[in-house]
Amino acid sequence: MKEKKSKTTVNQLVNHKVSGNSILKIDRRRALKYMAFLPAFAYGCTSGSKSGTNKGEEKELADGASASGNSIVYMTKAITPAGLMAVYEKLGRPASGKTAIKLHMGEPGNTNFLSPDLVRDLVLAVNGTLVDSNTYYGGRRTTNEDHLESAREHGFTFAPIDILDAEGEVRVPVHGGNRLKEAIIGSHYRNYDFIISVAHFKGHEMAGFGGSFKNMAVGMASVKGKEAIHGEPGNPWGSTTEAFLEKVAEYNKAMIDEMGDKIIYINILNKLSVDCDCNANAEPPQMDDIGILASLDPVALDRASVDMVYAAPKNEHLVERIESRNGTHLINYAEKIGLGSQQYKLIEV
Repeated sequence: MKEKKSKTTVNQLVNHKVSGNSILKIDRRRALKYMAFLPAFAYGCTSGSKSGTNKGEEKELADGASASGNSIVYMTKAITPAGLMAVYEKLGRPASGKTAIKLHMGEPGNTNFLSPDLVRDLVLAVNGTLVDSNTYYGGRRTTNEDHLESAREHGFTFAPIDILDAEGEVRVPVHGGNRLKEAIIGSHYRNYDFIISVAHFKGHEMAGFGGSFKNMAVGMASVKGKEAIHGEPGNPWGSTTEAFLEKVAEYNKAMIDEMGDKIIYINILNKLSVDCDCNANAEPPQMDDIGILASLDPVALDRASVDMVYAAPKNEHLVERIESRNGTHLINYAEKIGLGSQQYKLIEV
């Protein structure tokens, strides 16, 4: 594949860096509109090939970065089992040991959750266990029995399912956090050697969007952990949007600091509703499916996923949801606390 170089990226249009300070130039929606007139534009980044060392090409490095230092995000438009396997394999970090597949299996009544047929081949290929934790808000996934029954009703019958907080919780330190000192996670988390986050990227009622960070944080947190993310002392739902987003990032930091390079991240951009899969009455999608993205860098992955939504047609509904909740604050804060980089290189598989 030939590498496409763009002299100007979305990030350069939106934020011009001068002496370490970020000067806002134009909003991201307008930037993407203007970028449509630049022929080399490819979703806010440069895209390239692994093999290229000729003029205009960069090598991919083993740590998930390109030679220029940008994080690599792989993308396929094929939302199929083969497409999912292709981006997983391109990451070059195969699952090892006992592997958890962090996946939202859908609240009963929701019809937007990821299809079991889509993820089956990947789960079986790594001998994975589907994992999630019980809910904080009610519904039919608040107990172990109901949660397992709901997952089976949705077709997740081809692999073991582990409710992480079925037997309690563990407390994982948050080093350098501004909001939290610890993350409270289902105790079975410690039973796994490797985690593959398979996130259904879509909107979210509180976060603006749900991608890799939310899938890992709220999804792995025990019920008490979810209360800590959503609430404040004396008010179980009292977190401001900013506080909620920063806590989500800090939960990820706790797990990344503990597990190191034993986590990989995949976002599936289909059935792009403005609502979470935890909503039994989620709004139907109003835009077309986009594809599957994968990266070793969760910041780059969620940034690229948001950029693709902004670049897509019929996106107004989801863009409004993201902007009304200041959803990209999560990505900015995650980058600030060292979880990755928003500078990425997109490579189509």
